[in-house]
Amino acid sequence: MYRKLFFVSTIIFGSVIFSQCSKDDTTQTQVVNTAVLQATFGNNIDLNNLAKYANQTIPNYITKDNAGGNKITDAKATLGRVLFYDKSLSIDNTVACASCHRQEAAFGDTEIASKGVSGGLTGRHSMRLINARFRQEVKFFWDERAASLEQQTTKPIQDHAEMGFSGQNGRQNLTDLLAKLQKIGYYNELFRFVYGDINVTEARLQECLSQFVRSIQSFDSKYDIGRAAVANDGQNFPNFSTLENAGKGLFLAPPQFDANSSRIGGGLGCGGCHQAPEFDIDPNTGNNGVVGKLGVQGLDLTNTVSPTLRDITNADGRANTPMMHNGAFPALINVLGHYDGKVADNALLDRRLKPNNRIQKLNITTQEAEAVIAFLRTLAGKNVYTASQWSNPFLK
Repeated sequence: MYRKLFFVSTIIFGSVIFSQCSKDDTTQTQVVNTAVLQATFGNNIDLNNLAKYANQTIPNYITKDNAGGNKITDAKATLGRVLFYDKSLSIDNTVACASCHRQEAAFGDTEIASKGVSGGLTGRHSMRLINARFRQEVKFFWDERAASLEQQTTKPIQDHAEMGFSGQNGRQNLTDLLAKLQKIGYYNELFRFVYGDINVTEARLQECLSQFVRSIQSFDSKYDIGRAAVANDGQNFPNFSTLENAGKGLFLAPPQFDANSSRIGGGLGCGGCHQAPEFDIDPNTGNNGVVGKLGVQGLDLTNTVSPTLRDITNADGRANTPMMHNGAFPALINVLGHYDGKVADNALLDRRLKPNNRIQKLNITTQEAEAVIAFLRTLAGKNVYTASQWSNPFLK
């Protein structure tokens, strides 16, 4: 790993010359052929003017950060952006990470199951990637099978149905993919620029892909404007309507139940699992009572993770994706209905959904539902859907 990168702004004959300090602090001169990059990406990738991934503005009330030691750099996130959109990472060059995680859908998918290689489909609905960095839960996938975002990034590549480098049924494996990428000219130049050599490794793919994903942030919502104007979430936001403030109160306040677990007062308790202001998921959350498998009959009880509720709708108020791991709910009203007495009991169910050892009945009124949905719509940002630094660099 190289400690520091010094840029020389002069471009000579379509090349960028730069120096790096190596482990022993000796200086090595590297030459990157920018003409190769321009032929593929046009002006979308400019090594002398990298997009700003590392030093984006983050509100002071946002305190969660799961980047750990893998801090975002402009150079590595730029390489991650190319990897994220490159269909060469699939066995038949038809599917990229971005095929299932589309910018216009808050980096999720509007399909219940996403299309993989050779007619394959994802086993669960593709999770939105908005603000993946700003959550306390460090495990990824619906069933938490990846211990970190770094581990998550290369698992879909090795999934037989998704991107196909599985090593199963005669197919190539991840080692073959690494060799494939090392033969591509623009990766030679990008890896040389970022790492000082052209070696393509799984660790480098994970490092760069996770940096790009963590850079995808959304903090320009109506909620953020209001939150910046007050001391805490419990206060009325001056830019909110009466309905939106009422919905915020219902979202945050815990419910009060009678002995039969029927709500008799308080709020809906959504904030107990989806904590403001990040609206991420509590790492201790259990199954939410949505137990159906995607596309087949049977139970799927291992789902304990969800994406942030930010950008669950777009700025126009429409849901970005079908919701839940199986895409069962097309609209927010369906989600509220699920938590109002339709939760499926199971051994892994989160106990907060079963007070007094009975499935909760929230008794949500029409007016309360309208208020909560109005509030959830205030979590929608704008810039993330169109910002060039998160867009497809292959589209010249």
